[in-house]
Amino acid sequence: MNDLGLSAELRAALEDLADATGRSAEEVAAEAVRRYVAGERGRVLGVAERLGGAHAGLLKRLGE
Repeated sequence: MNDLGLSAELRAALEDLADATGRSAEEVAAEAVRRYVAGERGRVLGVAERLGGAHAGLLKRLGE
């Protein structure tokens, strides 16, 4: 876990949460990373779709 660069305060909070939920700190961190990645993936996809729609004509002309 130390290779994530967590501060001592954040590491302690993570360990407290893990203890309170009956999981390991690694399990709690992995769940947090999975949720973050899924959220960011959705956000980035939404932005890409909006940009693609807004510039569809230009993208079509560039592809010709």
